[in-house]
Amino acid sequence: VQLQASGGGLAQPGGSLRLSCAASGRIYSINSMGWYRQAPGNQRELVAGITSGIITNYAESVKGRFTISKDIAKNTMYLQMNRLKPEDTGVYYCMMNIELYGFAEHDYWGQGTLVTVSS
Repeated sequence: VQLQASGGGLAQPGGSLRLSCAASGRIYSINSMGWYRQAPGNQRELVAGITSGIITNYAESVKGRFTISKDIAKNTMYLQMNRLKPEDTGVYYCMMNIELYGFAEHDYWGQGTLVTVSS
């Protein structure tokens, strides 16, 4: 399984970015999904998560600004980030809990995409 994240870059405060994460491989099912970020000097933290259904959860710092969504047919999830702040800067990682054919479920991680919010 490979998770390919994209969409990071430089944005001004108040701007928007949209991250994507696509999974490929012999996937039987995708359970929970999530976006994490790691700012310089900080631990990796959960930004947004979504269950195998439609239940979402967000870090307090991004509630009302970020929206997580998914397209199961494409094995892809997204993170729409609006009203960006400098403190949103960091490397964003996607994670999917995936069950492959004949194997138990396992957490898989993308390579990370850098988001920089600066004027």
